[in-house]
Amino acid sequence: MTTTTTVPDADGDGPEAERLRRWRLVLGGGEADGTGHTLAGRDAAMDRTLAALYGSGGGAGAGGRAPSGERGAGLGGSAPRVARWLGDIRQYFPTSVVQVMQRDAIDRLGLAALLMEPEMLEAVEADVHLVGTLLSLHKAMPETTRETARVVVRKVVRQLEARIATRTRATVTGALDRSTRVSRPRHRDIDWDRTIRANLRNYLPEHGTVVPERLVGHGRAARAVKKDVILCIDQSGSMAASVVYASVFGAVLASTRSVNTSLVVFDTSVVDLTGQLDDPVDVLFGTQLGGGTDINRALAYCQSLITRPGETIVILISDLYEGGIRTEMLKRVAAMKASGTQFVALLALSDEGAPAYDREHAAALAALGAPAFACTPDLFPDVMAAAIQKRPLPIPEIA
Repeated sequence: MTTTTTVPDADGDGPEAERLRRWRLVLGGGEADGTGHTLAGRDAAMDRTLAALYGSGGGAGAGGRAPSGERGAGLGGSAPRVARWLGDIRQYFPTSVVQVMQRDAIDRLGLAALLMEPEMLEAVEADVHLVGTLLSLHKAMPETTRETARVVVRKVVRQLEARIATRTRATVTGALDRSTRVSRPRHRDIDWDRTIRANLRNYLPEHGTVVPERLVGHGRAARAVKKDVILCIDQSGSMAASVVYASVFGAVLASTRSVNTSLVVFDTSVVDLTGQLDDPVDVLFGTQLGGGTDINRALAYCQSLITRPGETIVILISDLYEGGIRTEMLKRVAAMKASGTQFVALLALSDEGAPAYDREHAAALAALGAPAFACTPDLFPDVMAAAIQKRPLPIPEIA
């Protein structure tokens, strides 16, 4: 006969009780959970919020809970009920877990339609993935909800800008300064590492020093040659997080005086959003997530923007599932590189790790000297700096 033990909300009666408490929350209760424990107080309330999402159908959820036919009735389609549930999960779980549970609720329970209601949007914990969902829905939203959605999107954009703007500007400006070398630098502009290497033949062993006949310095920002950066973003549904990050980076680069930035988004058509770069929220609402992909057409448009090949960097952000003409796409990349244009292919610009992508096309680009790789937002400034200085890109390994 199974003995039922009540586990307290806090640390329990020791490590074993805490371990069983956690397993009870993971497994979801019922006769088959095997723990023999019941929950009370805060733990019981936490369990009810998990049961509403993971208690029926669809397989294990974010916390690993398997479905059980005896679990609760779910969230249903009631906006007030879902709004209360969103408030509950913020009370019981950290933000990172809340965001995962929200995504699971949208995917598992078909709650996307409820995001068209302002009270729902006010209740959610905003993150990049939610922004992607809102952008895919915004054309179907009523006007009142659309304004609320813009508030939610702007909140996330500001958080991302706070995270990436300062480092991006500093890294890009520094790379531009260093890409222009001067032979008669001011003392504060001397690049001592390069100066020493340039004068090693003048080493005086008796004095243990190098006589710097030739000074090598960093170019000042005012002397640095401006770079033209073209961000070409695949706006198919799978690229939602990349579109969000790329739009924010585009706005940050556009605010850097030493960079001329263009932003182009595409599916089977091409839209130039450069004129909206002063407000990344306008850029995001100018995109249309979903649809097909024609990389070749997008690159043809980007080619038309190039006026200074040797000072231009084209950054294609796409999973490379091409719906256009593959051979023409590769010819365009080869032509850009032959003209002196720096070409960078990012399979994703997000925190999600290795994405799904067309490996055949990635291999073809690599054969042209344009390796395709996934890039996190934190690595992107270093990628830009390497491209500006025309040195090897910091390519992480991908699966």
